[in-house]
Amino acid sequence: MTERDPLSKSFGYARVDAHERERRIRHVFEAVAPRYDLMNDLMSLGIHRLWKRTFARMAAPRAGQRVVDLAGGTGDVAALLAGPDREVTVIDPSEAMMAAGQRRGLAHVRWQTGSAERLPLADASVDTITIAFGIRNVTHLDEALAEAHRVLVPGGRFLCLEFSTPRRWLKPFYDAFSFNVIPRLGALIAGTPQAYTYLVESIRRFPSQDEFAGHLRRAGFDEVHWRDLSFGIACIHVGRRPVACSMSIPTETHAAENGSQGVSSS
Repeated sequence: MTERDPLSKSFGYARVDAHERERRIRHVFEAVAPRYDLMNDLMSLGIHRLWKRTFARMAAPRAGQRVVDLAGGTGDVAALLAGPDREVTVIDPSEAMMAAGQRRGLAHVRWQTGSAERLPLADASVDTITIAFGIRNVTHLDEALAEAHRVLVPGGRFLCLEFSTPRRWLKPFYDAFSFNVIPRLGALIAGTPQAYTYLVESIRRFPSQDEFAGHLRRAGFDEVHWRDLSFGIACIHVGRRPVACSMSIPTETHAAENGSQGVSSS
């Protein structure tokens, strides 16, 4: 059985209440914002850029569409989605992260402060929602997914790129790198080893591929599927708001009937 609201009472491996979780995560991203993009390159050996290009290709924004990149931070995904013939908006609760992105002068990208659980958007007003490495930092996962469902037009798609559960043979090597190397890089490059310890721990607490797909189905999405990247280290989940869709959320039984199986690729 998939755990409901698996993130709200945790900060990495620590047990905290929801308010304290929000406060600590806000502090993490204020601390890492100046070196966030550099740390991503070092932590992933640059592979995160390939993952994000694959993600953008799967999102496939079209002319005239309104695209929202949630937790878009410094705008690296938004830059891949943007174009003169469509509107791309970064929505992020961290003004420090967005300020770092705005200094890059990205063309055709707008910026707006807001949280995934309380989107400052009208019902059925967005064609595509993307979120890359941000969903595990929300406090109330199912509320965030329900909000994404609410603001999407019928037939609109939600795409999530997130760290996930790697293949069993890879996990010991991945764990050793994550827990021993990444916090030391955080101390050396960003001066914030505690922040990167949290980020590593938050990956381990995040639902597996199949479990997260269950959250998407319960939020009302259909055509749910996923694509593993780098043997499951990262994963792209996709869900669609049904074309014939009311604002109500389906029951778990009905949602399970609508779900599709995941697919994998390395």
